[in-house]
Amino acid sequence: MGLKGTKIYSIFTGTCPVCQSHSMYTHSNAYNFSETLKMHENCPHCNTKFKIEPSFFYGAMYVSYAVGVAIAVAAFVIAYFFIGLDRLATFFVITGTLLVLLPLILRVSRNIWINMFFAFNKSKV
Repeated sequence: MGLKGTKIYSIFTGTCPVCQSHSMYTHSNAYNFSETLKMHENCPHCNTKFKIEPSFFYGAMYVSYAVGVAIAVAAFVIAYFFIGLDRLATFFVITGTLLVLLPLILRVSRNIWINMFFAFNKSKV
């Protein structure tokens, strides 16, 4: 049995939280910087409206802070304790990691945020 039908599946694939049949984003490449956060207004498959209210995704900023801190802590532990870099080098590793992963952090944060308000509906698949 796969993960389809779970919030984890929707969060990591960026699919509609209700039907999980179609991407929420207009472009699959998160590193196309001008298109990173462009989303469909509604799901092309089940017609779920993604922006429940104006400025709905401002809440994702708080989620992105938590995701960024988690990634920064992981980068610190790996660079400082496992690789044995000094503090300055570890700082640059953390900064570089966050910069490289920024588009993914932004998308995953939006995916987590929207999945807090919608649930998978098997009848809409």
